Amino acid sequence: MMSPRSTVDASPSPAGSLPAGAAQPDSWAAERELAIRILTAEHQAVEGLIAHLGPSFHHAVTLLEGCARAGGTILVTGLGKSGIIGQKISAMLASLGAVSHFVHPAEAAHGDLGRFRKADVCLALSYSGETDEVVSLAEILRQDGVPIIAITRGTGNSSLERVASANLAVGTLAAESSLSPAPSLSTTALLALGDALAICLAARLGETNEAFNKRHPGGALGALYRPVIDALRFTVGRNLNPVPDDLSVGDALRLAETSVRRPGALLLIDRASGRLTGLFTDADLRRHLLDDPTVTTKPIRGLMTAGPRTLPHTALLRDAVHMVRQSRNDEIPVIDDLGRPVGILDVQDLVALRLVKE
Repeated sequence: MMSPRSTVDASPSPAGSLPAGAAQPDSWAAERELAIRILTAEHQAVEGLIAHLGPSFHHAVTLLEGCARAGGTILVTGLGKSGIIGQKISAMLASLGAVSHFVHPAEAAHGDLGRFRKADVCLALSYSGETDEVVSLAEILRQDGVPIIAITRGTGNSSLERVASANLAVGTLAAESSLSPAPSLSTTALLALGDALAICLAARLGETNEAFNKRHPGGALGALYRPVIDALRFTVGRNLNPVPDDLSVGDALRLAETSVRRPGALLLIDRASGRLTGLFTDADLRRHLLDDPTVTTKPIRGLMTAGPRTLPHTALLRDAVHMVRQSRNDEIPVIDDLGRPVGILDVQDLVALRLVKE
């Protein structure tokens, strides 16, 4: 006779507990301690960059700015893990408005040197400053008059530092070898310093949200930088009727009606100037009706939310997301430069774009 199958509890583990098959508590404690050591060391590696910031950083940003303004290309190079970090730095530069490409140092001697022009700048990454392929490329570029920005640990006498136009240092990270045979602290520091270079360059170039948006049209990131007016389903003059705030609730509701679906709030305006003065939501109507069945005869001015939070018509969707998260507004009036409503943004518009969750 076959023995009955043992059953397995498939219910999720309580918060903070270990899932089935996970390491035992003693093992987890040791693993957690190691993870804390790694994260602490990486934090200290990035924090240590501050001590190495000096005039050479300013000089490096100036070289990058001159290259960008002259129509040159910032070519980034590095080998191994430094090369991978270099690819990310190059992508960061490009996303912030500077033309940039990554060049593999070993491939440079086999034709990729043709990518370099005198208007370009080379950003060379090598923690030791002695990576043969990177140093060889830098020596050739120096002879061709191409400026080189080197990022090394900063001994002051490495081969790469000697041929560079500007030297940036991440410092000697003595703890790296004790944590892992693979580079971790140095790559973290290289990445952080590269980000600082890219963002400082963008500030010099006057990078704008509009320009950034053009280069990031896809995904949630692109959606955040779209103008808020692009997402409005309810706009004045099309399917939204603002109403004067001197009417009764009933008259305001009738005047606001359109032939299509209306939003969940009324926009109240000053009759003379057309400026937005208040907001009256469906939730407000339900609440007041429960207290007073004759509410439709009452002046809406005394029941509306006066001076509601608004967004300017020049705002981006990221501003709307921030407002929803901070104040939990379900309807946000959008106004023009004179304070007159141009539309209303419903939180469901942001949900549809997957920028907020219900």
